[in-house]
Amino acid sequence: QVQLVESGGGLVQAGGSLRLSCAASGLTFSNYAMGWFRQAPGQEREFVAAINWKGILTYYADSVKGRFTISRDNAKNTVYLQMNSLKPEDTAIYYCAAGYGARRESNQYAYWGQGTQVTVSS
Repeated sequence: QVQLVESGGGLVQAGGSLRLSCAASGLTFSNYAMGWFRQAPGQEREFVAAINWKGILTYYADSVKGRFTISRDNAKNTVYLQMNSLKPEDTAIYYCAAGYGARRESNQYAYWGQGTQVTVSS
């Protein structure tokens, strides 16, 4: 079955960096757009970034533009989220998702990982 497994989360001080990875299995990875979403306590899940199947087109939420970079390696069935200049408001559970288009809407994604916690201390 399809599995998306996130890793790389943790505790970091404000201004620091983390690199999240999402390893996919059970699907033809290169056929799917990939997205990162996040959910903070008491808040709805929100779009962070997306990348098309070929890795050419990328999209970002305004709140992370210029600080986060999404990329993918189709040979490794993995998508990444490089997060720099982290802020306390970036604290959330981060989820990767696979879908048929690089969309901002979470309902456009068919498969989801279990999430990885990112905590940014001030």
